[in-house]
Amino acid sequence: MASETLKSVKHWQAHSGAAEGFARLDGEAFPTFEKGWVWLVGAGPGAPGLMSLLCYHAMQNCDVVVYDALVNPDILRWLRTGAELEYAGKRGGKPSPIQRDISLRLIELARAGKRVLRLKGGDPFMFGRGGEESQSLAKAKIPFRIVPGITSGVGGLAYAGIPATHRDTNHSVIFLTGHDATGKMPVNVNWKAIALASPVIVMYMAVKNLAEIATALMAGGRAVDDPVSIISNASMPDQNVCETTLAEAGAFVLMHKPPTPAIVVVGHASDWRPLLDWYAPALRANRIG
Repeated sequence: MASETLKSVKHWQAHSGAAEGFARLDGEAFPTFEKGWVWLVGAGPGAPGLMSLLCYHAMQNCDVVVYDALVNPDILRWLRTGAELEYAGKRGGKPSPIQRDISLRLIELARAGKRVLRLKGGDPFMFGRGGEESQSLAKAKIPFRIVPGITSGVGGLAYAGIPATHRDTNHSVIFLTGHDATGKMPVNVNWKAIALASPVIVMYMAVKNLAEIATALMAGGRAVDDPVSIISNASMPDQNVCETTLAEAGAFVLMHKPPTPAIVVVGHASDWRPLLDWYAPALRANRIG
C-alpha cells in the first residue's frame, strides 16, 4: 500500500510542471460553485490557516458571502475581488438577526442566481445552526453543499495543549452547548447523566451560565476538584487559557470575567496542558496560525 502511494505521489509530482507551493493547486479539479447554489462552509476556530482548501476555493468563486460574528476578519481578506459581503452575526446578549431571516436571505440570494457562501466560524453542524439553515434550503428546493470546518471544541483545545481524547485520560468526550435559545442554562439536558457519562466534557457558549452548570454537574456526582479550563479566542494571537476547578468555576468567572468566545473544558484532559502547551507567545506573531 505504501509503495503504491509513493508511486502515485511521484507520478503527480512529475506531471505538475514547474509549479510549486500553492500554485500546484491551480490546476486541480475543485467542485464547481454553480449559480443558485448555497455552500455552508466552516472557517475553523479562528486562525486563517485552519480553513480548508474547499473553504478557500468557495471564497474565490462566490458572488456573495453571508458571514457570522465568529469569522476572523483576516479570513475575509482572502475573499475574491468583487464579491459582496453581508454580515449575519449572532452574539449572545447583543442585537442580532433572527435565524429565520438569515435562512430566508440565503434562499433569496440563491433564487437571484447568486453563488452564495454561508461562512461560519468552526463547523456548520457543530452548534452553528447549519442544520437549520440547510433544512430551510432543502425545503425551498435550493441546492447546497456542506463543507465541514475544524470546530473549536477540537481545534481550540489543540491550540491550548489539551487533547480532546487521550488513552491515558479519556476514551470518550461529550460536546454540549452551555445555553439554550433564551440564553439560559439548557433545561432539556440531563445534567445528572452528563455529570458521570464521560471523563471529559467540552462546552460551547457556557461561560455565562458556568456557575449553574458547575452546580448541576456536582449535584450529579462530578468531583468538586475536577479541573476546568476556559479557552478564550482559541487559535488566535490573543488566545487566553484560565484554569480553575468545578467548585470554584462560578466565583472564578465572576471575578476574572474571561473573554468570549470561549470553550470550557471539564476533566483531566487539561492535566496534559503543562507538558503540551506549544502555542508560545513567539508563535503568535504569525496571524495565519
